[in-house]
Amino acid sequence: MKDFPKFMKNIRNRIKQSSQYTKDIEGYVFDGVDGSQMAIWTCHHDRNSSEHVHDFEEYIVCVYGQYIIAMNDNEITLNPGNELYIPSGTAHSGRCIAGTRTIHAFGAKRAEREG
Repeated sequence: MKDFPKFMKNIRNRIKQSSQYTKDIEGYVFDGVDGSQMAIWTCHHDRNSSEHVHDFEEYIVCVYGQYIIAMNDNEITLNPGNELYIPSGTAHSGRCIAGTRTIHAFGAKRAEREG
């Protein structure tokens, strides 16, 4: 597959650009009853995300393309099927190549919707 299914990209779930750490990334968010969130992101151009810290855990799986995470003085390359756990309080940043699609799970609310 070259894209997430249409039902996952409902405009009502689109992530507000100002609530992201990377500009020009298309994202959609889904909320859990426990306050957690899952987000899907598509990187349409090569992009870098600025270093940031969450006060909650994060889990990432690369679906397509390549996403490189920098944390704890290491770079971890995620290719399709690779996954990564980021403990709360861990500073991290990332780089993605155009076409990369990732799924992220957050232990708390992370993203705001556009509408």
